[in-house]
Amino acid sequence: MSDETSKVEAQRTWGGRFGGSPAELMTRINASIGFDKRLWREDITASKAHAGMLRDQGIIGLDDAAAILDGLDQIAAEYERDGVPERAELEDIHMTVEHRLGELIGAAAGRLHTARSRNDQVATDFRIWVRTSCETAVQAIQGLQGVLVARADEHAETVMPGFTHLQVAQPVTLGHHLMAYYEMLRRDVSRFADARARMNENPLGAAALAGTGFDLDREATAKALGFERPTANSLDSVSDRDFALDYLSAAVQCSLHLSRLAEELIIWASPQFGFVKLSDQFSTGSSIMPQKRNPDAAELVRGHSGRILGCLTSLMVTMKGLPLAYSKDMQDDKEPVFEAFDLLMLSLEALAGMVETITFVPERMRAAAEHGYSTATDLADWLVREADVPFREAHHITGRAVKLAEERGCQLDALPLDDLKAIDARIDQRVFDVLSVDASVRSRTSYGGTAPARVREQIAKAKAELGR
Repeated sequence: MSDETSKVEAQRTWGGRFGGSPAELMTRINASIGFDKRLWREDITASKAHAGMLRDQGIIGLDDAAAILDGLDQIAAEYERDGVPERAELEDIHMTVEHRLGELIGAAAGRLHTARSRNDQVATDFRIWVRTSCETAVQAIQGLQGVLVARADEHAETVMPGFTHLQVAQPVTLGHHLMAYYEMLRRDVSRFADARARMNENPLGAAALAGTGFDLDREATAKALGFERPTANSLDSVSDRDFALDYLSAAVQCSLHLSRLAEELIIWASPQFGFVKLSDQFSTGSSIMPQKRNPDAAELVRGHSGRILGCLTSLMVTMKGLPLAYSKDMQDDKEPVFEAFDLLMLSLEALAGMVETITFVPERMRAAAEHGYSTATDLADWLVREADVPFREAHHITGRAVKLAEERGCQLDALPLDDLKAIDARIDQRVFDVLSVDASVRSRTSYGGTAPARVREQIAKAKAELGR
């Protein structure tokens, strides 16, 4: 055994109980440094808060505390400059930091772990990371919201078909359509904010599972780390991963919304629709077909949503049968969250770029809205409003008018008045005031409707919410 290996064995946090070293395979399966090195900033921050509290409580001496804090700052500078070294025998980021601290300051490093377990240490580090990730998600979502609002403002009066069952239903405005995604994302912001509020309790000080006999000031470490309060039950503190599941649940909901928007952009970019033209920045070509412009960014966003859903499922299955308190299964809690975070951030940025640079084709949208008898409901509503016809009867009358228009190969507003009166004598010339797509859109003035005036109200409200 080399001198360096001997030092590692001597500093292994659990080594005193064992007479031999673990098998090489055990070292590999047990190591998490390859992914949890991502928590190095959180680990050093929490360790500094813990060391400061131990000093203030008189649990460790001033000189040892000063050496620990200076050493941790030095390690942070090293990792910022050179990255975190990956040594499987040191297992994880927590032992990696402690080992390096021992190399820098000697025996005083061993005092840092007083009244602390890796169980509450990792719970604290991971919770801080996820809490920050909620804030990062909100910022990225609001970035996409800002792009949607800006494009909606440009197209508050642009007519397009609204769909149900992917069939032309009623005319709407493009601005109204884009603002629907703003509302979805607004709910996503609230979910991440709610998740952050729930997770803002500090597990540090719960130790392995039962608390500690040392006179800790858990309120002080909570304050130092920006938590509202310490967690109330030590068993729950070290075994809880609800905060990670909350993040993943919010990420899944958000990714589903992004996938729906991506799907629409994919459809709209097809020659059959032609509602949009993709920018060069967010499309690709074909290796064999020179004419192709593929919406790959949108397709990847759509695909990422499935992977993010898989991350949530993975952690839920990991946690579903674990007894209190900590089990090693929980080492697998971080990779799904890290993966989901990376995919969600990439998806949000990609979609913001796509929406910002896309070219809408209003003439194609209007042409589609003018076909498919999208103003049929307006005819039925006119019969109810102007001729006092019960809606179900008006629905039947309108259906006959649509059938006649289909037979004539024209739209409703192209039917002669005499033909409409032959269907129902109560129809008069005024009906043509509601049968155009522009008239239909302008008439939808109920709160939340597609009338341009209402859309602009919602845009103004959104801008105020975003501080723009």
